[in-house]
Amino acid sequence: MRHLLLSYRRAWWAVWVMTLGLLLAGAACAQAEAKTEADGIAFDCAPPSIPAIQVGMGRYLAELGIPPSLYVATRNPQTGVLNYALRTSADDHNTLDLFQRPGYEVGQDTVMLPRLHRPPEAVQTVSKKEIVLALMQHGRRTTFSGAACDVQALKDHVGLRQNIVAWTEHLHWVWPDGGSAQWHTRYWRKGTPTPGQPLHTALLDAFTHQDRYTIGCYTATKLVLLQGIIDFYRRVKEDPATWQLVTQRVQLDGDPLVHIEPGDMWQFEEDFDPSEQDRPGKLMRIQENVAPTNFVPGDWAYMVNTDPHTHHKTGYEGSNALYLGRNRFDDYFNDHDHAYSYEEKLGEVFQWRNGVFSRSRDADKIQPLNAQDIQKLGLKPVQGGLVKGYRVVPYLFAFEQLPAMANP
Repeated sequence: MRHLLLSYRRAWWAVWVMTLGLLLAGAACAQAEAKTEADGIAFDCAPPSIPAIQVGMGRYLAELGIPPSLYVATRNPQTGVLNYALRTSADDHNTLDLFQRPGYEVGQDTVMLPRLHRPPEAVQTVSKKEIVLALMQHGRRTTFSGAACDVQALKDHVGLRQNIVAWTEHLHWVWPDGGSAQWHTRYWRKGTPTPGQPLHTALLDAFTHQDRYTIGCYTATKLVLLQGIIDFYRRVKEDPATWQLVTQRVQLDGDPLVHIEPGDMWQFEEDFDPSEQDRPGKLMRIQENVAPTNFVPGDWAYMVNTDPHTHHKTGYEGSNALYLGRNRFDDYFNDHDHAYSYEEKLGEVFQWRNGVFSRSRDADKIQPLNAQDIQKLGLKPVQGGLVKGYRVVPYLFAFEQLPAMANP
């Protein structure tokens, strides 16, 4: 009897251990699935639409020169979500060096940009390939669902981001340096087009006669985003319905450059207006919890000047950073050959606390930064860094129901 009891206990113990092992393995698999779905491009769509998306994605990625060896496509058996992520390690969030990685073969695209009463100009800009690679990198998730369960929604989003970047490539607006903004009065009355001037014409003048515009980086960022979006649907895609939708949306309150971004973007500011809480942006939404060094071309990021002594100096509260791909960020005033690297952009904001407001005039005040300094500055402000943990990104427009705007 004693032998039977021992045998029973051993058998029970073996079953228990096996069951525990299966549970742990299942939990590990579930965590792996969740991790895979948390990164990259996700299609959260009805099962009947998935095969067409898979075929369309295969063709699109091949057209861009992205072979299957660079990405993994997975389907969650519980949720049905189709996910595309790079074959990089789960803790590799960096998109800044994609253009330099062996085997990725990331180049540039050349696009033609119109000018007002002048011939169009050829501009070298970020490639669509780099944009898609960045969207598939670990560190964030971009989801397409509902009406966006279509590869064309991704193509439009990529094309829109590229157009925003293209319009940012060669800018030389005038920095106000604490003074008032100046606008070409034939087309603008401050930040509003003059009566009778179509918005797209007024915008194009701002990119043609740039020396007639004295503006800060916040206004410059909004001008670039508005121009990039309106021009994409009006000229590039030739989609009059969406072009009119965007135009009407930004002019609803009579101020096309106001409230482009959601109110929550600025809730960290000391003077934040509580009535701005949860106000949707006219053109942009917030993507939260993005990993450090993860930027997709066309992202609007914000680097905070955390120094209490210089933070309140007009124009130096922080930096509105628009990512251009190829480890390049905006240079609206052509102070640095039209672009700053990530390291230079972080350094620019950091050096303000040292009284460096002009790299040529204040060169003797610059404190050198090493790789460890840059890594720390790239963290969120609550972690001792400068970069907010969100990115502000364009809506999908024609492929989603845009949030309602309050009537003026």
